[in-house]
Amino acid sequence: MSEFEVVGKVSDFEDNVGQAVPVDGRMVAVFRKGNDWYAIDDLCPHMGASLAEGYVDEHTVTCPWHAWRFCIKDGTWEDNPRVKVESFEVKIEGDDVMVREIEKPKSDESGED
Repeated sequence: MSEFEVVGKVSDFEDNVGQAVPVDGRMVAVFRKGNDWYAIDDLCPHMGASLAEGYVDEHTVTCPWHAWRFCIKDGTWEDNPRVKVESFEVKIEGDDVMVREIEKPKSDESGED
């Protein structure tokens, strides 16, 4: 599992406003909702717009280019739940905001039942 990376201080993040930060070589959109924190892949799968620049309403961010809507809790595309962007784990330690990739379950690659 990847390690948590410090992406900023709590005071660096505005409530209900996304912020793009680098995590393990890729851009991640971090969202603060009061004392709750969420992070999803920053790139919209449609045309690559920054989801951190989108409008946040409740737990939905709307892509600024073509209005695709994603759940900031788990990355689900709200118009087609079969499509998702990756979500990330966020934790606060002191004043540091820390993010890491969520460990994916290992699949059985042996091909045996």
